[in-house]
Amino acid sequence: MILLTGASGFLGKKIVESFSQNKIKVTTVGRKNENDICCDLSKESPLLGNSKYNTVIHAAGKAHSIPKNKEEKKQFFDINVTGTQNLLNSLQNSCLPKNFVFISSVAVYGLVYGDKIIETEQLKAEDPYGTSKICAEKIILDWCRKNYVCCTILRLPLLVSENPPSNLGAMLRAIRKGYYFNIGGGTAKKSMVLVSDVVRFIPLISTTGGIFNLTDGVHPSFNELSMALSPRKKIFNLPLNFALILGLIGDFFGDKSVLNTKKVKKITTSLTFDDSKAREFGWDSQPVLEFIKNKYE
Repeated sequence: MILLTGASGFLGKKIVESFSQNKIKVTTVGRKNENDICCDLSKESPLLGNSKYNTVIHAAGKAHSIPKNKEEKKQFFDINVTGTQNLLNSLQNSCLPKNFVFISSVAVYGLVYGDKIIETEQLKAEDPYGTSKICAEKIILDWCRKNYVCCTILRLPLLVSENPPSNLGAMLRAIRKGYYFNIGGGTAKKSMVLVSDVVRFIPLISTTGGIFNLTDGVHPSFNELSMALSPRKKIFNLPLNFALILGLIGDFFGDKSVLNTKKVKKITTSLTFDDSKAREFGWDSQPVLEFIKNKYE
């Protein structure tokens, strides 16, 4: 039996769908009534009873976003940290699982640029999302160590699937509406990974344990992505020097600006992560560009 949190999320839905197709029994925990156990982890511990779960997959969490106020900053810790502790408290008071899988993020590294970053890189995140994920990782590692539970942490970059949310979804919408543009040729590379590959890897790695980056192994550039998403549309390119000038003007308006110095640097510098450790344990991934081309040709 598997206990899954975050079943209503982008990744969680795919986990439920895949496991159900493979006749794997999944008990879901979440705030919506559609879950088997209805519970707001940020406020309470779920009632697990005496059920024995072989594996717990903790995918619940507040997604990466820029908080607008103190309350939104606090939500990251309420959901990602307090929610994790409440889940562990319930497991402690019921039956301990053999395996615990935590869905984390490459945001824990706190880096804006870098090439093939490995799992032993220092965790430098200072933003609410990244620091809350670091705290959750530490809590889980300590709890699993004390209770002899096999612990697996998957640090994921941008997730890709049909109708993707977040930055890739915004990029697709902008292309369709005709106002997307690359900067400096769009040569910056970013790590991404297919949701379906992550879901397939979880059962394989859950009994092994460890901390793993997962990527598609290709790390497409913005130009490659835009061409794959819009094979019949010409993508406008903004010269880097001009973008830098616009960024300086945008600095007066802060993070609300469409373009500022910080955003220009993020868009024009590569940030990739090394997944060779996972590949030693059977990680195999489909290139994101191949998936996108098949979907949007």
